[in-house]
Amino acid sequence: MPVEFLGIAATNDGSETTPRSAGSFDKDYTLRLARAHEDHGWDRVLFAYGSGSPEPGTAAAYIAANTSRLQILLAHRPNVSYPTFAAKEFATLDQISDGRLTVHFITGGNDHEQQREGDFLTKDERYTRTREYIEIVRRVWTEHEAFDHQGDHFRFADFVADVFPVQQPSPDISFGGSSPAAYAAGGAVADIYALWGEPLAQTAQQIEAVKAAASAAGRSRPPRIQVAFRPIIAATEELAWEKAYRTVAAIKERRASGAWSRRGGQEPENAGSQRLVAIAGRGERYDRALWTPTAAATGGAGNSNALVGTPETVAAALLDYYDLGVDIISARGYDLLGDAIDFGRHVIPLVREEVARRDAAKAAAAAADPAPFEGALR
Repeated sequence: MPVEFLGIAATNDGSETTPRSAGSFDKDYTLRLARAHEDHGWDRVLFAYGSGSPEPGTAAAYIAANTSRLQILLAHRPNVSYPTFAAKEFATLDQISDGRLTVHFITGGNDHEQQREGDFLTKDERYTRTREYIEIVRRVWTEHEAFDHQGDHFRFADFVADVFPVQQPSPDISFGGSSPAAYAAGGAVADIYALWGEPLAQTAQQIEAVKAAASAAGRSRPPRIQVAFRPIIAATEELAWEKAYRTVAAIKERRASGAWSRRGGQEPENAGSQRLVAIAGRGERYDRALWTPTAAATGGAGNSNALVGTPETVAAALLDYYDLGVDIISARGYDLLGDAIDFGRHVIPLVREEVARRDAAKAAAAAADPAPFEGALR
């Protein structure tokens, strides 16, 4: 099965290591970064969400109108708009992009960050709201007759949309989280389940948890799995590790000076970040190339574990995750534009070529002796 690559659609050039050079929404940079992904083999880019950040749906529409192939993963928090309104927004964006939209629903892992926009539900309440929200959005996308809804979090009467997605029956829905509540909700309703990069053993455990949740919800096929990393690559192993240590030093310096801080407070509340911090506490290096000091330096802030090495080393590490059942690789460097280009030029082709070689070998083996391959998913 082909592997897909997800990059970042940042609206400025700032990162944990570098201050931004212009405003929060730098229109020219936003387009340059998106086109760099489109021109260098990436499949889609993520428009992330933050309480004070530029509104991602508008930025996504801008990029959709100025690219031709790049797919869009739009992050959305269910507390910021009513589901009927959001469903229309998503359908309109899918029309603008000619069917290139996937929606990533964020339940919210930090109470303080959620409260900045008026969301005072508990974490468990947020998960039940997200699940109900997604179910409503899907109904709006697919039903052409008016319907009523009365649930735990939303109530309306006689709603019918007049705009529908290009993708039929609907765009894919992405979901993430590393707690039992997240597995249960995402396993039940998501097409794609997003995880942060952890060691192979822990990633395999999370994949099994998602599959079990999907099975418990009565699904015959579980969500596709996405895993996210911060690649640090260079022409030699020595240069890559020198770059890695410079990266961590820059993160620590900016954090110590107050120039960069962990959003929503210093201690992580969400299970995913807590897992990253715990893994970093147990060791710096895992498996072929996973390196945890970047996560430790940020306090487990979001996607923060690195893969360090030459393009060949990083590609081999990504293939290890592919062998676990990972379908989508999310990658974001610290020099957003330069790293997107380098990763696209030097890593993506290696992974795609090896996956294609394996798929061809399996197809040939299946043609020669189909019995062992009957019913196989990969």
